[in-house]
Amino acid sequence: MTKTGADYAWFENDFPDIAEAYCFTLVRGLSPAELTARLEGRPEAPLRGIDAVVDAAFAQYGLGDGERQLVAMTTVGDRTLLIEPNGYLGVTEDRVLPASAGAHWVSHFVNINAVGTFLWAEDRVLRLCFDPMFPEDRWGTTPDALLDVMERTGFPLDEETPEEDLSAPAAFALAEHLTGIAVTPELLRDTTFACATLRLH
Repeated sequence: MTKTGADYAWFENDFPDIAEAYCFTLVRGLSPAELTARLEGRPEAPLRGIDAVVDAAFAQYGLGDGERQLVAMTTVGDRTLLIEPNGYLGVTEDRVLPASAGAHWVSHFVNINAVGTFLWAEDRVLRLCFDPMFPEDRWGTTPDALLDVMERTGFPLDEETPEEDLSAPAAFALAEHLTGIAVTPELLRDTTFACATLRLH
């Protein structure tokens, strides 16, 4: 059964420090080390739990004039999960599409101003991209391939404004539909993440 945005409402409640601004990416076909190399990253010491990752990521912004950002990775099923606190590289097309060669890439991002992006790419081809708050404006080679699923997961595809905005948690549900990987509180809290710093520009 397809999850909905309501199934991911815990994220904002349980992890408010990262819920304000983040990018979550699930990649099939690349290990954490391979993904780090594709993104020209520099390995860093591992960290346990998303709170430690968030603290380290914000500390990183104070170093080197903010030229690099800290990211966390782990293997979940057949995917690498890449988490960027206050980051956006996972939805930056000129970085993502070359890095997705031979891989399946699903990413979603929200910033502190509630601007967001959902991106699905396969082997350097952008399949679908849209702002979760404005899902009627979509682009990519198959922009309408997931309309039924998008509606079930909670994106407002009709004219009416929903009573509750679940667009950000709906992005988690749509990513789970595409990848088969559920992000859970336990995964975020208990995982020892491989970490790296990536250049921002």
